[in-house]
Amino acid sequence: MLHFARNSELEIAVRQPGAELSSIKSLKSGIEYMWSGDPAVWNSTAPILFPIVGGLKDNTYLFKGEKYHLAKHGFIRDNPQLLLTAITADSLTFGMGSNKDTHKVYPFDFDFSIQFLLEGTKVKVIHQVTNTGNGPLYFSLGGHPGFKCPIHPDEEYEDYYLEFEKPENSVTWLLHEDGTVLDETAPVFDNPTRIPLTHELFAKDALIFKDLKSKKITLRSTKSKQALSVSFDDFPYMGIWAKPNGDYVCIEPWLGVADRWNTDQDFTKKEGVLKLAAGEVFEAEYVVEIHE
Repeated sequence: MLHFARNSELEIAVRQPGAELSSIKSLKSGIEYMWSGDPAVWNSTAPILFPIVGGLKDNTYLFKGEKYHLAKHGFIRDNPQLLLTAITADSLTFGMGSNKDTHKVYPFDFDFSIQFLLEGTKVKVIHQVTNTGNGPLYFSLGGHPGFKCPIHPDEEYEDYYLEFEKPENSVTWLLHEDGTVLDETAPVFDNPTRIPLTHELFAKDALIFKDLKSKKITLRSTKSKQALSVSFDDFPYMGIWAKPNGDYVCIEPWLGVADRWNTDQDFTKKEGVLKLAAGEVFEAEYVVEIHE
C-alpha cells in the first residue's frame, strides 16, 4: 500500500509495510528521484534502521547477561506494525510501540515515530524515539534512502558523482565477510570534494565513514542540471552503498554502525549506541532536497 503527500513542488509516496519512502517526484519536471525497488536487484527503497544500524556479530547481543538475536538493521524495516498515525496534505507520520513481539528480541519499552514532511523542494525525514520504560533505553537508528542513478535514460551511472560540502580526507572502514567492521581502512578521496560513481566502487560492500567534515552530500551528473542533496546534521556516521549491478545509490545517515569484528557483544558498549533516560524523547532528522 502507498500513502501520498504533496505540496506545490513535490509529491512523495511512502510504502507499507515498513514506511519506506518510495517516490520523490518533481511536479515541475515530472522527474522521479527515488530508486524503483526492483526485486531482481534490491527490493527496498528506503528501509528504516532501528534499533541497530548494520549487523551484529552472529546476529546476537548481550544485555544484563541475557542473549538476544536481531537481524541486520533491526525490526522496523518491513514491519506491518508500523502504522500510519497522522496525515496532512504535505506530511505523513507513522509509529509503533514496543510489544510482546519486540520484547522477544529487544527488552526495552519505547515509542517510535517517523514523519515525512514536505517544505518547498525539501523532504524532511524526522525520527522520534521515546523511552516509555523505567530504565535507560539503548538504541541506534539510521536512514537508508536509495536514489535513482542515472535519472535520465540517456545517461550512464558513471556520469554521476557525489559532491561533498567540505574538503574530505576521511577513509572508509572495511567490512569482514560476516558484515562486522574490521580495524582496516582504505582511502576514498582522490578529489577532496567528490567521489565519482562506478559500479565497482561497491564491490566490497558499503563505504563507511565515521568522521566526515561535511553534513551535506549532493548527487550530481556531469551531463544534466538536476541534482539531489541529503543534509544530515544530526547524524555522525554515513554509509554510501549500492548493489554493484544497481542503478541507484544509497546515501545513508546513521547514528550507529555495525559491530566491530572483536566485539564482546555488550549492547550498552556498542559503538554508536545511544542511551536515553526514562521518559525522555530523542529526535533526529535528515533532509532530502531536489535541485532543478
